[in-house]
Amino acid sequence: MKILFPVISLLFLIHFKGKAQTEFILEPSQSMIMTGKGPGQDGTINPYFGQDCYAIVNNIGEREFSIRVQQEGKIIEEIPILKGELIKVKLLKGYELYLDPNPEGIAKARVDYERINE
Repeated sequence: MKILFPVISLLFLIHFKGKAQTEFILEPSQSMIMTGKGPGQDGTINPYFGQDCYAIVNNIGEREFSIRVQQEGKIIEEIPILKGELIKVKLLKGYELYLDPNPEGIAKARVDYERINE
């Protein structure tokens, strides 16, 4: 019984430590890569890296911002996201996802990922 509490506590700590950050604050002049460059360079950890998936981007701030999907430096798609809007974008293998804030103020975003079930 004495060891049960420390083991359970350790499991919770490992879970919280290993969880990817999903909420971001974007300064007006800051463009942020979310996924596509690899471990240590991406803003979030895409659990489906190397395969097709969906990125779910939610504008949780007070300002509009846009997302940009690129592949090898070529822009595939740019999508504006209004305040409170949620967008689901298909990311094919090798695509990079960027968040581009509005130059007028700070934006906030939440990013999650979903497997493509085919």
